[in-house]
Amino acid sequence: MPHRQARRMGGALSSTGRLHQFQSRYPTSPIDRSSSFSPPLQSRAPSTSSASPGRPSSSALRISATTFATPPSSPPERQLSAKSSPSGKSVILPAEGEEPDAFHVRSTYAQLDQQGVKGDGYEEGVERTRARVGGSRASELRALEALADEHEKTRDLTQQELETLASVDRYGFFVTSSHDRLILLPSSPLLKPLTHVTATAPNSSANAKSLSALPPSQPLIREASRIAKWSRMLQAGARDQGSNVDEWSIVPRKESKLPERIFKGIPDCWRSAAWEILMSRYSKTGRRQLVELGARYREGLDQPSTYDVQIDLDVPRTITGHIMFRTRYGLGQRSLFHVLHSLSLHCDECGYCQGMGPIAATLLCYFSPEKTYASLVRLHDAYSMHTIFSPGFPGLIEAIYVQEKLTQEMMPAVYASFKKHMISTTSYATKWYITLFANSVPFQTQLRLWDAFFLEGPDIFVIVAVAVVWVYRDHITSDSANFETVLSLLSSFFVPEDENTLLSWIEKVATDRKLRSKMQQWRQDWNRLVSSGQHMQALL
Repeated sequence: MPHRQARRMGGALSSTGRLHQFQSRYPTSPIDRSSSFSPPLQSRAPSTSSASPGRPSSSALRISATTFATPPSSPPERQLSAKSSPSGKSVILPAEGEEPDAFHVRSTYAQLDQQGVKGDGYEEGVERTRARVGGSRASELRALEALADEHEKTRDLTQQELETLASVDRYGFFVTSSHDRLILLPSSPLLKPLTHVTATAPNSSANAKSLSALPPSQPLIREASRIAKWSRMLQAGARDQGSNVDEWSIVPRKESKLPERIFKGIPDCWRSAAWEILMSRYSKTGRRQLVELGARYREGLDQPSTYDVQIDLDVPRTITGHIMFRTRYGLGQRSLFHVLHSLSLHCDECGYCQGMGPIAATLLCYFSPEKTYASLVRLHDAYSMHTIFSPGFPGLIEAIYVQEKLTQEMMPAVYASFKKHMISTTSYATKWYITLFANSVPFQTQLRLWDAFFLEGPDIFVIVAVAVVWVYRDHITSDSANFETVLSLLSSFFVPEDENTLLSWIEKVATDRKLRSKMQQWRQDWNRLVSSGQHMQALL
């Protein structure tokens, strides 16, 4: 029954035994109870088709159902640092030197991986770590009532739950979600190629057209035909134990069509397969490295992280309005915590910072936690995200320098206006680069920008940043513009009038060899400025 399939998202996820309350100065998890576990869920029935990607389309009902029905990617016995107790239960022990609050967070997520929570995807859930449960009997009862029981996976959906599913869009977002400062990103300026422009429009308004609400996702023109084309362009490779396709490749004779089709838009049902191919190529990693990264992800779950408390604080506010991450400690939030926890152990220099959360959450909409972790490592190592997240954000400052040089060369009047109003690029563009434009454009637009990013690399987001400035150049150079109007304009949530026009403009700039060569030269110039200690004087 489809209703029952959708309901499976909220059930127990493991059957390795109950967690024993740990008696010491470390906080005792308040959610232990004596009910038995339900058996673990089966991830997916073996597939016999090789013509569809390994992950289904994220249409409204299917993305919420399929994503939440995925069991933990790592074997339960490797998820927990546990020892057997005489009673046959499991005891999670803190690591040497682990802070009590950090252990409380880690042990709570580990126990909820086994127990599950009630109404995953439909209910808000109960806070257990930021505000300790147990201050009153009422809070203890609320925490117990929010746990899943043995019937959670099998019962039919209620009318309220069906209405909740019906209220999300094809990507899993509630249609009532809203953003501050919504403005239109008009298409008319993008019909002109990026060229040297000296003319200004002093009589233009300093304000762009605002929107009262986020419009529905734009219709995907010719989606069916593009799905068919991608089906013919990709071929199945290795399969997992359930016969699901685990690796895809491009049909050799179709290679030349790949860049053009990416900029036209990857069909959502093929996005996970396409992203995996593009990241593997760009990072020069293959199946063997993925297996190794998966093992590292699982090993990291057993290790403490000094960032666990901060990660736990950020998880529920990372991607608001999405059914997968709605329920506190639901499978989506737990997966996000585990991925960020293991990622914080990958690089001692980067550790964890808030910008990692939206990136990880987006990837979790298309990949398992293990593949999400592997993707984040490849972004860190191969796509220069290490320099974006390192202390001082050197990669961010470099990207901003390249953006400013491109603006100065192509739009000198805009550059002069920034200088006149003393507007630094870091004041509005930092979040663009750190989150890869997550929460700055509609999710559908973000996905298409990421399609191009996985193909072309870090230059893409410099080009996207310049595209935004290009569109609003008349507002920025207006006689009525000032520090507040320009900064407010560029700190808005941008809704493209036409995504295809935006991506077409980005493609033209990205494929301009002369311009890309200049961008590379500017990066080299920046490194020389850094070496000589003159880099900060070179920025607005």
